Amino acid sequence: MAEIIGAITTSHVPAIGRAIARDLQQQPYWKPFFDSFPPVRAWLAEKRPDVAVVIYNDHGLNFFLDKMPTFSVGAAASYSGADEGWGLPVGLPFPGDQDLSWHLVESLMQEEFDIATCQEMLVDHALTLPMKLLWPDAEKQGAWPVTIVPVCINTVQFPLPTAARCYRLGQAIGRAISSWNADRRVVVVGTGGLSHQLDGERAGFINKRFDEQFMHSLAADPEWATRFTINQLVEKVGTQGVELLMWLAARGTLSGEVRELHSGYHIPISNTAAGLMLFEPAPASTALSMA
Repeated sequence: MAEIIGAITTSHVPAIGRAIARDLQQQPYWKPFFDSFPPVRAWLAEKRPDVAVVIYNDHGLNFFLDKMPTFSVGAAASYSGADEGWGLPVGLPFPGDQDLSWHLVESLMQEEFDIATCQEMLVDHALTLPMKLLWPDAEKQGAWPVTIVPVCINTVQFPLPTAARCYRLGQAIGRAISSWNADRRVVVVGTGGLSHQLDGERAGFINKRFDEQFMHSLAADPEWATRFTINQLVEKVGTQGVELLMWLAARGTLSGEVRELHSGYHIPISNTAAGLMLFEPAPASTALSMA
C-alpha cells in the first residue's frame, strides 16, 4: 500500500515567482523567506517521495466565477501553466499520476464528497510556485522528481466550504492515499495564505497573532480552526487569507500523532503573511509515549 510520508504547507504569492525569475532570493526583502526552505528540501531529498498531492486554489486560470466547483481533482496525464498576467515564466509541465487521481476521485465519491473530475487542467501559481520552491533545480534538470495530483478547493467564489468540511476532505484524502494499492511514497502539499487582503478598506491587512495561533494549532490541535465560520475566518485573516483552508486540508491527511519538523513565518511579502511548515507522522513508539 502507499505511504504518506508527510505534509508541507507553504505560501504561493505571485511575487515569489518574480523574485525567483530575477534571482532576488538573497536580497534583504526576500532572504528570510527563502532561507526557510533548505531544511524542507533536505527532508525531501532524504525521503524521496514519488508523488505529490497538491491542495491549492485556482485564481481564474482553470476556473472562473461562472464555473467554480467547490472541490476538484485533476486526472490528466500532465499539467501545464499559462500566462496569468503576472509576468511569471511558464515552466516545465508537471507529470500527472492518473492511477492515484482516479483512485482518489472514486474514494472521495464513496465518502460523499462531490468532486469535479478534470481530465484536462491548467495549473496556476498556487501550484507551480510551491513546486519551484520545494524542488528548485527540477526545471534546470529537465524533469520533476515527482508526479502530481492537483486537488483544488474553492476559496474565491462564495459560498465557500467550511473549515470543518475542508479538514474532513483532508482526512478522506489521507484514507484514500493509504488504501491505494501501490508501493509509492506520497507527500501532501497545502498551499496558500497566510493572512492577507488585497482589496477594499482592509487592503494590506495582516494578523500575525492569529497566523501564529493557527500554525501552532496545526501541530497541537488541528481541529482548532474548524470552530470558526468562513465569515469569522475572513474577519480574522482577510478575504484572501481564507486560503488557510488548504493548510487545514493538508494537515487533515495525516492521522494520529505528528511531528512538526520545521516552520517559518515572515511578513510582509507583497502585503501577505508568508509561512512554511513541515509535518511527518510520529513514529509508533513516540505516539505511544505521547498517549
